[in-house]
Amino acid sequence: MNYTQSITRAHRTAFVLLLDGSGSMAETIRFRDRETTKAEAVAAITNDLLFELIERARRYDGVRDYYDIAVLGYAGADEVRSLLDADRDLIPVTELATIRPAVRTETVEHRLPDGSIALREIPAPAWVEPRAAGQTPMCEALRRARDLVAAWCARPEHAESFPPVVFNITDGEATDCDEAELRAVAAQIRAQRTTDGHVLLVNMHIAADGSGRTVFLPCEEEAAACPNRYAKLLWECSSELPAAFEAAAREAKGPGALPPFRGMSFNASAAELVTMLNIGSVSVKTE
Repeated sequence: MNYTQSITRAHRTAFVLLLDGSGSMAETIRFRDRETTKAEAVAAITNDLLFELIERARRYDGVRDYYDIAVLGYAGADEVRSLLDADRDLIPVTELATIRPAVRTETVEHRLPDGSIALREIPAPAWVEPRAAGQTPMCEALRRARDLVAAWCARPEHAESFPPVVFNITDGEATDCDEAELRAVAAQIRAQRTTDGHVLLVNMHIAADGSGRTVFLPCEEEAAACPNRYAKLLWECSSELPAAFEAAAREAKGPGALPPFRGMSFNASAAELVTMLNIGSVSVKTE
C-alpha cells in the first residue's frame, strides 16, 4: 500500500475530526503565547484546519469537491454529535465553503522592534465553538468514526482513493470503556482501507503538563519515555505514518529523527499541532 493517490474530484478523500468536549477541557493551558482553555485551543486548531482545507480545494473555478469532512464533538455520558450539519456527519468541502461561520476575534501576542510585546486582535472564521462539559465518551466517538469510514471506503467510487484520516483531539482518559476496548476500536478504524492504504488514525493529546515533556510523532523509544500513562495508550492506538509522510515528519522533528513514526502527540506546542495536522492531511497532493 503506497498512500500515493493524488486527491482529485474523481479520487476524493475524507477527514474525520473527533473533538473532546468534556469538562476537563475548561482547564487552562499556554497556547499561541497566551493563556487559554484547552477547549478554546482545540476550537482554534479545528477552525484553522477547516479554513485550510477549503483554501486547498479552491481553484480558478471555485472550491472543488476534493474532500468529505466530518467534525464530531463528544461529551456528556455518551453524546456524540455532528458539529457541521445536524442531519449528516460527512459533508463535501464545497458545502462547508457555503456555510457562513461566526467570526471570532483571536488575541495574539507579537514582538515589536523595540523588544516589547503587543496584543493584536485578528478576526477568524469559527465553524466550531469551544465546549467543556460532562464526561469523555471517547470510545463511542471512535465507534462512530469507524462506522463512518467503513461506509465511505465501501462505496465503489472511493475504492482507489487516498484513505480517510481520523483525527482525535483529547485531553484525558475515556470514561466509557477500558484500555482494551479503546485499543480494539482503534484497531477496527485502522483496519478499514481503500486500495491505496488503510485509514490513518491520529491522536493528539492536549496536556497541561508542567514538566514540559513533549512527545511529537514519536518512535517507540520516545513513546516509552513519555511520563503520561494515557499518552502511551494513545500511541498504541495511533497509526504508523506511511513512508509518503516520512520526509515531512523528519522536517518537523529534525534531521536526526528516524522512522517509524506514529501519528500521535502529547503536550505539543500550537505550532507542532498545526504541523501534525498538515502532515496527516493537506500534505497530500491535490490536482
